Amino acid sequence: MSEALATLGTWERSDYAGTLRAEDAGRVVTVMGWVHGRRDHGGIVFIDLRDRSGIVQVVLDPERSALAHAAGSGVRLEFVIAVRGAVVPRSPETVNPDLPTGAIEVVGDELRVLNSARPSPFPVDDAIDTAEAVRLRYRYLDLRRPRMFRNLWLRHRLAARTRDYLNRHGFLEVETPMLTRSTPEGARDYLVPSRVNPGTFFALPQSPQLFKQILMVAGVDRYYQIARCFRDEDLRADRQPEFTQIDLEMSFLGRPAIFRLMEGLVAELFAEAEVAMPASPLPVLSYAEAMARFGCDRPDTRFGLELVDCAAVFAGSGFKVFADALARGGTVKAIVVPDGSQLSRKDLDDLTGFVAVYGAKGLAWIRINEDGWQSPIVKFLSEAERSRLTAAAALASGNLVMLVADKPRVVHDALAALRLRLGAKLGLIDAGRKDLVWVTDFPLFDYDEGERRHVAVHHPFTAPVEDDLGKLESEPLAVRAQAYDLVLNGTEIGGGSVRIHQATVQERVFGVLGIQPEDAQAKFGFLLEALASGAPPHGGLAFGFDRLVMLLAGEDSIREVIAFPKTQKAMDLMTEAPSTVDARQLRELGIKLDR
Repeated sequence: MSEALATLGTWERSDYAGTLRAEDAGRVVTVMGWVHGRRDHGGIVFIDLRDRSGIVQVVLDPERSALAHAAGSGVRLEFVIAVRGAVVPRSPETVNPDLPTGAIEVVGDELRVLNSARPSPFPVDDAIDTAEAVRLRYRYLDLRRPRMFRNLWLRHRLAARTRDYLNRHGFLEVETPMLTRSTPEGARDYLVPSRVNPGTFFALPQSPQLFKQILMVAGVDRYYQIARCFRDEDLRADRQPEFTQIDLEMSFLGRPAIFRLMEGLVAELFAEAEVAMPASPLPVLSYAEAMARFGCDRPDTRFGLELVDCAAVFAGSGFKVFADALARGGTVKAIVVPDGSQLSRKDLDDLTGFVAVYGAKGLAWIRINEDGWQSPIVKFLSEAERSRLTAAAALASGNLVMLVADKPRVVHDALAALRLRLGAKLGLIDAGRKDLVWVTDFPLFDYDEGERRHVAVHHPFTAPVEDDLGKLESEPLAVRAQAYDLVLNGTEIGGGSVRIHQATVQERVFGVLGIQPEDAQAKFGFLLEALASGAPPHGGLAFGFDRLVMLLAGEDSIREVIAFPKTQKAMDLMTEAPSTVDARQLRELGIKLDR
């Protein structure tokens, strides 16, 4: 290949390949892209030329242009070429109805090879079965695939639509620092050593939380940012060490107004993705109700199988398993499958092993047959218990009852997972349906048995429900937070809260968390000073942008909607990061490796 053929010269692309249609017939066009396919049919060469818009067929006939034919005869898959020629209709028998450009083809008069390509490790096509590690190693090839470009294109459009909506509603886009200070009460920070100030470190932001609150104190009133965030935590399909949030904060708005604004934003994003969204206002569940009905705070409300509280049913039970659990302050809850015949005894044994993963010591079951109840535990139940269970669970012939007795957390975790497992196994979940629900009034605190102290359920800047302020020090675990999550089909897509805007309340919360006044001043002194300087009431929310794009794109992993993601071991296989660094760099930073 000569150097002359490797340049565009005066050529300019006139059209994207995938945009040509029958109405373009007769036009002379210049298209550029990659060789997606090549076929030689009796001397006439057919090339499928691909760019980001799609594929068009190029015909190279030696009788029309011997030079173009000769140039095209030597190309291989993924060569980069430019073709100039006329758009002509295909003959009726050669029309490809599966291709948007299938009614036409480009008859090449000139062809330039702009670059060659080595053989690809996998086909640049959506119909591939290639290990993800290989795809990530050659991400520049993977991103050429139509599916991956569609995901990037959707991500771009959703980001643009977000900015448009928020700009129209009076929000200011403000960038916050990427180098900040490390703070407690969150996930593990990524630390950046300071060369200028030896022995000190910046932290990459886990979120812009403190800065957006400071912006409210500064009178910005409405802030947003499509923000990069960093957390050094164990990864899974919907987590990355660096990720993107639609980050928002608003002054002088209560929870109902925040919900209305956010539902408007989500509606626009759904519309952009051409996905039907439920009508506003969206349903609202308290945390307590979500746990009682679904066993988790991110319920999938597309199907039933809701939990039934059976603690009162088995009060004073002669069945030792239930009696012991209740005596230890635990509970008993059930799921009722309307048509129990769908599950065999082997299925029930498998499900017993399944709930054990979540800490459950067993799974009791009862079949409600026309001729009586069938279960290993029936002989331990009194007639009164059977009557109460029938009433509590609205039992009918054909039902199958599955019960777990243990600590409330174990019961909820086990039955929440079992409910989802059964919903999928029994075909109860409508994959095309999108259910959105707000979950509110979370506990403000939890108790960490390992550290033997109270911790914030969300973060330490979440405001308590005003009616619960009197319990802050005396009954901290009974205090509700003005926090809220937006849940889509069992996945949290956004979460936030009304914030503490009074320094005295913030100091009280720090006290419950065991943060001494001197530590609070050292770590959060700037925030306390700001709150004491006339901070307005404010609240906000952050949407997990990667997760939202993933769900609207119909993908199962956020790695499919991020251009250059990390693996589950937080590695970039393409650039081979993280990597070692030169010893001189470490010396400049005053760092010595202990290995």
